[in-house]
Amino acid sequence: MLYFPGSSPVSIASRTLWTPALGHLQVCRSKDHSMMNLGVRPPMASEIGVRAPHERSVSDVVAIISAAGAVPKPVPLWKRAIDVAGSIVALPVLALCTLVMAILTRCVSPGPVFFKQERIGHMGRRFKIYKFRTMKMGSDCTLHQDYWRKITSKEVPMAKLDDRGDSRLIPAAWMLRALGLDELPQLINVLRGEMSLVGPRPCLPSEFEQFLGWQRRRCEALPGLTGLWQVSGKNRTTFKQMISFDLQYARRLSLWLDLKIILMTVPCLLAQVVETRLARKSLAKSEVRPTSKSRRQ
Repeated sequence: MLYFPGSSPVSIASRTLWTPALGHLQVCRSKDHSMMNLGVRPPMASEIGVRAPHERSVSDVVAIISAAGAVPKPVPLWKRAIDVAGSIVALPVLALCTLVMAILTRCVSPGPVFFKQERIGHMGRRFKIYKFRTMKMGSDCTLHQDYWRKITSKEVPMAKLDDRGDSRLIPAAWMLRALGLDELPQLINVLRGEMSLVGPRPCLPSEFEQFLGWQRRRCEALPGLTGLWQVSGKNRTTFKQMISFDLQYARRLSLWLDLKIILMTVPCLLAQVVETRLARKSLAKSEVRPTSKSRRQ
């Protein structure tokens, strides 16, 4: 149950938003992207399961963002300038990679070159993210969902399934993903203002629903292609550490921090390729040993 201070209550679908830590929330409207400050309280016993006589739809409310009086920062002009300039410079690279991916997918996995997926962006706004398709057509998504639940519920490194020989990948896709080349089409999202070159990675709606209120504050920063978490260990960090890096970036947002992260990205990507290759080699050896022993027997 949400209510405007000093006015009638407004009901929304979920009753799981309230926690004792919440004083008020900010809600983003999908029509004009305007923000509303709302008070929040738990539903009273008499209200549970009872439809209010003047209950009305608030389907234009798309996301609950910040809590406990936090006011999201607007996107600085210098950040937008870097995003536009950087994206324009990188467009020839995107065009070349698109040509290569078109040839590759035609040969090994017929189907679309690009992959679209809904993500949660700045201030909780939903948008379609673009990527090069690196998985076979009709791949099962439940594998990722099960793995996500596992790494978020336990203090374990957020290593990609690629390191474990994900059978859903098309040939050579692990290399593209390790280098981050599959993310290049998101330059389109950057030019459209939905993303930035630097920022937290945009999460899936299903993942966002599992975040606690304070964890959702990572959406106060514009999502990006690279970020503080990506250059601070990424696959070696836990879920809680990722959230911590994202919140730290949102608080420390500055021109110099963005430039530092951009400069650190290429060395980190190269190191990630080496780590992924070593992990895949180790996996291959571990699979060969049991097979050779069974043959001897």
